[in-house]
Amino acid sequence: MAKGGFRGGGYGGMNQAQMMKQAQKMQQELLKMQQELEQAEYSAAAGGGAVTATVSGKRELTALKIDPETLDPEDVEMLEDMVIAAVNEALRKAEDSANQNMSKLTGGLNLGL
Repeated sequence: MAKGGFRGGGYGGMNQAQMMKQAQKMQQELLKMQQELEQAEYSAAAGGGAVTATVSGKRELTALKIDPETLDPEDVEMLEDMVIAAVNEALRKAEDSANQNMSKLTGGLNLGL
């Protein structure tokens, strides 16, 4: 064996310290993005605006508005359907926003995050 031991070139010249620095920077950006997403709110309406749902980036329902003129005691099922539709659409908006921001951070790589 040669004196001095093995000296691997590693990752195209990127040394371990550079890789760690890059990973730490990415982790900081990820934490910042998560905090921003958690503070964001996403709203969606159903039934022509009869029902509006708002969710947080934490995917929690934070507000639900129902136009009193849409209340029909004979058709509670329609109101229930509008609530479900509005909440689901608001949740989809929150998820889409999170996915778009993650894609920006990872450069489009699917890292399973």
